[in-house]
Order: sequence, then C-alpha cells, then structure tokens
Amino acid sequence: MYTAFFDLDGTLTNPKPGITRCIQYALERLGYPVPHEDDLVWCIGPPLHASFKEFVGTDELAHRALELYRERFRDVGLYENEVYAGIEETLSAVAASGRRMFVATSKPKIYADRIIEHFDLGRHFEHVFGSELDGTRADKAELLAYALGQTRVDPARAVMIGDRSHDVTGARKNGMTAIGVLYGYGTLTELTEAGAHHLCAAHPDVVPHCAVLAGSP
Repeated sequence: MYTAFFDLDGTLTNPKPGITRCIQYALERLGYPVPHEDDLVWCIGPPLHASFKEFVGTDELAHRALELYRERFRDVGLYENEVYAGIEETLSAVAASGRRMFVATSKPKIYADRIIEHFDLGRHFEHVFGSELDGTRADKAELLAYALGQTRVDPARAVMIGDRSHDVTGARKNGMTAIGVLYGYGTLTELTEAGAHHLCAAHPDVVPHCAVLAGSP
C-alpha cells in the first residue's frame, strides 16, 4: 500500500496573505522596496532564506530578513491562512483505504504543527515533518529522506503531493512518485519540467491517482 506525504502551503492551505505580508514587513524594516503581494507568490513554497537572498543579495541580510519575517509570522501571519475548500473530504477519501498519511513541508515544524492544529487537520496525519528554525531539512529532498527513514517507508511505495517544483524534485531524488497539484502556486510548466509523474487540476483528483497507485503491484 502506498504512503502519502502532503505538502502544506499551496496544497492543504492557501497561505498567501500571511506569507506575502510577512515578506513585505521584513523588506520594509530593512529599507528595501516592497513589492505588491501578487509579485511575491513565487516565494510561497520554496525555503524562504533563498527567496530573501534574491531580494537582499547576501546570506547575512537574508538571515536578518528571515528573522524579521518570523517576528510577524509567529503571532499574526501564521493565521492569515485558510484551508482549501473541500480538502477535509479529500483527505478523508485518501485515508479511507487505510494508507498512512504524513505532512512534509519546508516550513519550520514549530509553525507547521500550529497551523495543522489550528485548522484541526491533525486527525488525518500520523506526523508532521518540517524543517528546523536553523534551516536544517529546509531542502525538500533532505526532508523527505529524513521522513522516509523515520517512518521506515519504502520510497518505491510512497507518493509526494505538492504544488511546487521542489516537491517534485525532492520526491524524485528519493525514488518516490511525485503528484503535482495545479491549484496551488506552481505552474503547469514548472511541475512538468520538474518531472511530475501525475498532475491534478483540483485536490479531489488526487484521490483516484492514489487509488490507482495503491492497486499497483
């Protein structure tokens, strides 16, 4: 039976207001131009340190920007977020076959846990895997390797479901099946070029894909 790993941002929840406003806050505090929130959606999903470096140019300033981001995110931005409509039904349908389910997100685990708890999604998942505040396991391939080891799941019998290229490449590097979802923040081109095995226009489409995989020899 296949084990399902779900990304968080752009897959289970829509975090755009919280993430973009916290990026704006950090850039403003550092005295940098503040882009419109619609021009910041490319930052949703990938590790934020690398995204901030695109704006500020150095690791040192990117680290400071991330500190400022978290200053607002931990109490305000974290809750400027919403669960995608119908995601509860999709998760229940995926779980109906009895398969194991986990969250695997580049977001720090301390925040991911609070988001999952806030939206009462924890009952669907055995565990939430996330990065550490110091950046450990922010890389999706590293995170998934760690999660597979901790759960003792055979990667050949595991699927990663996410909306960005790093979800797909992380899965493929670990020998997992990669399902790209198109309702989040990754484009069709991004997910295709990354090598997604399957693409889903809406999250209910994940269910039949998982059913087919579960029935594979």
